[in-house]
Amino acid sequence: MSDDLFGAAASERLERRQPLASRMRPIRLDDIVGQKHLLGPGKPLRRLIEADRLSSVVLWGPAGTGKTTLARVVARSTSKTFVQLSAVTATVKDVREEIAKARQRLGEREQATILFLDEVHRFNKAQQDSLLPAVESGLIVLIGATTENPYFEVNAPLLSRSTLFRLEPLDDEAIEQLLRRGLEVEKSTATDEALDHLVARVGGDGRQALTALEVAVALAEGRGEHGQGILVELEDVEAALDVKAFRYGRDEHYDTISAFIKSIRGSDPDAAVYWLARMLEAGEDARFIARRLMVHASEDIGMADSQALLVAAAAAQAVEFVGLPEARINLAHATVYLATAPKSNRAYMSINKAQEAARAGGGEVGTHLRDAHYKGAASLGHGEGYRYPHDDPRGWVPQDYLPSEMVGKKFYEPTRLGAEAEIANRLAQQERWRDEAGD
Repeated sequence: MSDDLFGAAASERLERRQPLASRMRPIRLDDIVGQKHLLGPGKPLRRLIEADRLSSVVLWGPAGTGKTTLARVVARSTSKTFVQLSAVTATVKDVREEIAKARQRLGEREQATILFLDEVHRFNKAQQDSLLPAVESGLIVLIGATTENPYFEVNAPLLSRSTLFRLEPLDDEAIEQLLRRGLEVEKSTATDEALDHLVARVGGDGRQALTALEVAVALAEGRGEHGQGILVELEDVEAALDVKAFRYGRDEHYDTISAFIKSIRGSDPDAAVYWLARMLEAGEDARFIARRLMVHASEDIGMADSQALLVAAAAAQAVEFVGLPEARINLAHATVYLATAPKSNRAYMSINKAQEAARAGGGEVGTHLRDAHYKGAASLGHGEGYRYPHDDPRGWVPQDYLPSEMVGKKFYEPTRLGAEAEIANRLAQQERWRDEAGD
């Protein structure tokens, strides 16, 4: 019963006021959290905004990364008229009316217009095409915001007339900074455990972080247990997110990814998927998991199944384009594929051995291998004696490619596993041909 009362009190409190994310919306570039690659000192987008020289742009990034916030900061810093439309509700008629107003504004007051179009990917081809003449002539400066890949969702002519800026999910440091600002606004404090759980669970989404924090503060206030102010505890954050905290500190981070990779290396798909699930439930960065899969595909599978690298790379691309939670399926697909693939670490070992040999002593490039395409190369003997493999019906000729000091050294030694077995057979055949040529 008491829980219901506290929940009702929290709901009433939230209804009486503007959302925290709206109350905290920055009005200056320096107040924006994250996106330092675009908005840091001297960075391109910041320089354009500060100089009021912004041309048409498309802001692409996941939800909660600050696209609308950035557009509103532009609105405060420009001498141009700023107009905002949402592609969810706007029609071609609305766009044409705004273009007509922009033309009138320019003619009467010599004032240019910035049109901010939120969720521009929701416009169909005809609607996007209606913007083209005004953008091309410079009548309007378009700021389009989208969570979808603009190369797929924005018409090529419109995209080619705009500069694309990619906004990244906020990192943990930025999310924590945002939350601490939110606590100041709410005149509240939070335990480190509560903050860590919030940071881990919002996936770089600043708006979700502030929304969850606001609910957690309301729940903590409704509990009314602390006479010295509102203290947000882990249980408040768990209730706000509807996700129980999963204990996952620095040690667990390294131990779990180690168990994950070793399970794949050991060809146990069940264990590999389990450790993947543990990491996802703990809020592990999906991009970190994808990077580890890509490394593993070459380090432990390599030439036994070169398709593994393509599968891992595709999963990494899916993480960027699709995002969680859906991308968990792509990560599981790649995990199972890699775990069940034949294993070989010989490509990995070959580069280790080759680098060790290169550090020990280089050796000169053989004269027959040197570039013979520039004027005067022939007089130096470059290319002399080189045999072109395609002139031989076997597609191979007995010829030394290593420096003379290293002829005969083996860096790559294939296994007899998976597709690498066929490679081993080809290399063995070449050795037989080399021996026959030596005879």
